[in-house]
Amino acid sequence: MTQNYFDHNATTKVDDVVLEAMLPYFREHYGNASSGHHLGRVARRAIDRAREQVAQAVNTRPSQVIFTSGGSEANNLFIRGVSDSLKPSALAISAIEHPCVMRPAQGLTRRNGEKWQLHYLAVDIAGQVKMNDAAEILAMAKPAMVSVMLANNETGVIQDVASISEAARAQGSWMHTDAVQAFGKIRVDFAELGVHAMTLSAHKVYGPKGAAALIIDPRLPLKPIIDGGGHENGLRSGTENVPAIVGFGVACELAVSRVAESSIKTMILRDRLEQGLLAMGATVFGLNAPRLPNTCYFALPDIEGDTLVVRLDKKGFAVASGAACSSATPGKSHVLEAMNVPPVLARCAVRVSLGPDNMLTEVDTFLLAMKQIVDEFKNMSTLFNG
Repeated sequence: MTQNYFDHNATTKVDDVVLEAMLPYFREHYGNASSGHHLGRVARRAIDRAREQVAQAVNTRPSQVIFTSGGSEANNLFIRGVSDSLKPSALAISAIEHPCVMRPAQGLTRRNGEKWQLHYLAVDIAGQVKMNDAAEILAMAKPAMVSVMLANNETGVIQDVASISEAARAQGSWMHTDAVQAFGKIRVDFAELGVHAMTLSAHKVYGPKGAAALIIDPRLPLKPIIDGGGHENGLRSGTENVPAIVGFGVACELAVSRVAESSIKTMILRDRLEQGLLAMGATVFGLNAPRLPNTCYFALPDIEGDTLVVRLDKKGFAVASGAACSSATPGKSHVLEAMNVPPVLARCAVRVSLGPDNMLTEVDTFLLAMKQIVDEFKNMSTLFNG
């Protein structure tokens, strides 16, 4: 069955240009970048070039780019790496962070001996961090670390990270943002956001899985969480995945060149989609908040999200129930819980995340399939209640 792929926030296919750039580093230029011979030097130059491409994409310097195996590792590197450099005190994260931020942050509170105090920055019903509450918490707790994602992976709601960074810096906090979902969909600028660290991931922007980066301010007190040969300026040991890093660099370059056109196209598709869903009685989460142009997180009362995902899959549409990386707790979204969405409605949540390769005809076919499913459930309800 041909699948209409509506799950771009989970991952994206590798772009042909990216794959073409990667292929030589699997067989022809296969050297270890730490080796001193010719093949090693070729690999090292390729990594250096990719580091430049990633840095240019978010307006920073190549020396500030630390390559990792994924966004989860990069987020853990910030939280665990900075905490290992400091005396236990307080840290603050938004209540809607991805588990790869939330869980290591919670882990700091369970350490033996001195423990960290974890503060959650609450969000409103639209999914945005409450700025007044955040300012009060930051002023009261004076956390050593703060982490707030730039755009939520479920709702697509964009956070005012620049303002939060300003408030955090005023308290002497080290500020981090997980920009994995935002990059490639909106403009992302490390300097303008005023953060000390930022996470990016290749496979969200038509690059390969297995490559990501933590962008750091050189003043950031950071210890490695993986010890070994001292790769990545001693901050991330392990032989570099040269093909994936090369692909990451090219994907970043392409993402920046295409972001304006892509955002316009996906917003047109999303708006068409949401008009149809709202006409069916759907609730769209974060509807009135600034959101990523490609993301629609919705619920139809009385149709559970997992059920709807299966029904749509059978009709040829790939969508998600919540976040792909949160499969450990299926049917439950801590993001919607933080937004005070009633549990009965939250269980019905489904995420559609579009890409520039999607078309209006696909959206219209999707809405037709949704209408058929809604009618089927209405007929079943009438049958059981009649």
